[in-house]
Amino acid sequence: MMRILVLCTGNSARSQIAEGLFRTLGAGRVEVFSAGTKPRDAVHPMAVKVMAEHGIDISTQRPKDVEQFVGERFDYVITVCDRAKESCPVMPGAEMIHWTFADPADEPPEKQERAFRDVVTGLRARIDLFLERNKT
Repeated sequence: MMRILVLCTGNSARSQIAEGLFRTLGAGRVEVFSAGTKPRDAVHPMAVKVMAEHGIDISTQRPKDVEQFVGERFDYVITVCDRAKESCPVMPGAEMIHWTFADPADEPPEKQERAFRDVVTGLRARIDLFLERNKT
């Protein structure tokens, strides 16, 4: 089974969304985790809401510090924000992949829902392609 770690700064939106998508779309093929370089206290409520619209429940996921995964084996480490890419610890043996996504939580409140939906759509497209290219 392929092991994947998805990283962003706060581990409250982008990486949590990616974790939920990978877990659902790669069921039985991937073991996925997400973490942050500076994790926030909780998953952003809008991430939970927008993922629920896609039938994916991430309400029980929690932000985690990347340091708790140091020393574990991963096939891929995927950073989904530029800051996480810059401060990602070395994960020996893992192939590093970088996908840039703006933090939807940084948008003004009236634009957040659309921004979260755009992140889900963008991540879904990348994850679908990743899984297609990495069939086992």
